[in-house]
Amino acid sequence: MQIRISWPAGHLTATLDDTPTTQALRKVLPLAASAHTWGEEVYFDTGVSVALEPDAQQVVDPGTVAFWTDGDALALPYGPTPISRGDECRLASPCNLLGALDGDPRLLATVRNGDPIRVELVDA
Repeated sequence: MQIRISWPAGHLTATLDDTPTTQALRKVLPLAASAHTWGEEVYFDTGVSVALEPDAQQVVDPGTVAFWTDGDALALPYGPTPISRGDECRLASPCNLLGALDGDPRLLATVRNGDPIRVELVDA
């Protein structure tokens, strides 16, 4: 499944794996939310509530599309967060892994706290 994430200064697409969380997210697309930033991570509420999956991780690669179950939010890290050790992308807590951004995740640096974010399915 491919999604498009748009904000006032840009957009990225992401390719998502077929996981229980991805299926739950698909049911609410398109969605609009308000962006939050935390270090070099963008996250936003989805209105979806799911359980933590067995392969959830806290330290991920830049550009990982993660789902933060504690906040019902998509988490999009592109660099260090306030709790990172060195240059790693350390999320607030273990998150479900959904897939990866297509293209340069550093484009997320143009997202500002409070920006409107839209997530929609990309037509196959």
